[in-house]
Amino acid sequence: MAAKKLGFGLMRLPQVDSNDPQSIDIEAMKRMVDLFIERGFTYFDTAYPYHGGKSELAFRETVSRRYPREAFTVTDKMPCWDVNSADDLERIFNEQLEKCGVDFFDYYWLHALNKSYLATMERVGGFDFIVRKAAEGKIKHPGFSFHDDSATLEKILHDHAHQVEIVQLQINYLDWEDPAIEARRCYEICERYGKKVVVMEPVKGGSLAHVPDAVAEMMKRHSPQASPASWALRYAASLPNVMMVLSGMSNLAQVDDNTAVMKDFAPLDDEERAIINTATGIIKDTIAVPCTACHYCTDGCPMNIAIPEYFAIYNTIKQFGKEQQWMDTSTYFSNLSHTRGVPSACIQCGQCEEHCPQHISIIANLQKVAEVFEN
Repeated sequence: MAAKKLGFGLMRLPQVDSNDPQSIDIEAMKRMVDLFIERGFTYFDTAYPYHGGKSELAFRETVSRRYPREAFTVTDKMPCWDVNSADDLERIFNEQLEKCGVDFFDYYWLHALNKSYLATMERVGGFDFIVRKAAEGKIKHPGFSFHDDSATLEKILHDHAHQVEIVQLQINYLDWEDPAIEARRCYEICERYGKKVVVMEPVKGGSLAHVPDAVAEMMKRHSPQASPASWALRYAASLPNVMMVLSGMSNLAQVDDNTAVMKDFAPLDDEERAIINTATGIIKDTIAVPCTACHYCTDGCPMNIAIPEYFAIYNTIKQFGKEQQWMDTSTYFSNLSHTRGVPSACIQCGQCEEHCPQHISIIANLQKVAEVFEN
């Protein structure tokens, strides 16, 4: 029987304290994991920085200590930005094995490759390292996740195709033709080099689960029981060269919905693709800041600004208007600003924009958020 195409992304887990990403609700996560595995799914995706370094440990507590090794597959990733020497590769990799509670990784990526991290990995021998670990039986399938333009992806695969098997890409129907993300071009490059694709951000950080009313009604008319998120998952999974679609699930209801959709997966038909095309145009007119809440921007922010959270409430205001959403969004802004830096505290150092996979003009958009909520 073919493997099911849904993977459990462990970067948006339930939290005991919504302001503390390290406060993972382990008991809630256990229930999510149990339902996921009960329905025949096996693929888990974690990484060194997720949840402030606690995601791998949460995987160990909820999966590897509770299930036999043959019951699951796990992906982890080398944090390229934390690597300065070849010794760091070995040290971090061994730490990850211990944190995850496994003897080997089914899949292992060089994480978030872009021009800068590519140069680092080539300098310290990152590609040779994952090939060596594969030869040692510590990695079954080596690859990389990617956050840059199509030309950079072309260069990586031209130079290193013999060292990797799989590429993890950001693909969703909103980004398919986006000139910044270049999802279609990157997907086609992987096809040309014969590399299978794992999809991240199929629901674009949750934004495609909360679509404008016009889109939701259009989808509901066609499939009354299908959630907007299910349309996004099926879109990504319908691409023939995609082997797995990740969903960063945060609660049991999301696990229930996603696994119900993907348990007996059916690709989109022509009518559904036409609906998706119409939906894309409508949604693009309503999203002010295309943030996926990956939080790469906040690591190392000197002013401790809650960038993704501020963008989320700003998008809500822009999409639904002040009259409908001001009370809720202003309260949330107030709560955030008690423990985190306000948008106007930005010192424009630019580190956030350097690390943003979406290539968002974060500094300029923080100024817009400040104008709405601080004035």
